[in-house]
Amino acid sequence: MKKYFSSCEEETMRVAEDICGHIPSGSVVAFSGGMGMGKTAFVRGALKAYGNTSFVNSPTFALVHDYGGIPHIYHFDMYRISGLDDLYSTGFFDYLDDGSILFIEWSENIREFLPENTVYIDIKRGEKENDRVITVTGGEF
Repeated sequence: MKKYFSSCEEETMRVAEDICGHIPSGSVVAFSGGMGMGKTAFVRGALKAYGNTSFVNSPTFALVHDYGGIPHIYHFDMYRISGLDDLYSTGFFDYLDDGSILFIEWSENIREFLPENTVYIDIKRGEKENDRVITVTGGEF
């Protein structure tokens, strides 16, 4: 387990850049944390770390964004997923074996279906309004 601290979006993006140096192709990265905690900002920093210049926004309505690149990156939002049938409708299981990195917001909704080697990133509010505590477990952490 490793903990990071951030006080703004730019710092959260820098934390993501640091962490992504330890996340290889084929990984699943599962986020938990409330709305506005910085999950999408983290994905922005991750794409930057991999040299991907795609525009990143939350996939809340699309459910999944395909950012391409090397490694190929997909960004899921499981906020509205409430069971196995919903999860199948996203095509999620088709993405697991193609060597891509999957970033999954609201992963707590599908936790029981995540692979054993998933990297978990929990983002919580710190002492001040903009402070974040980012806890990473699984994988090499």
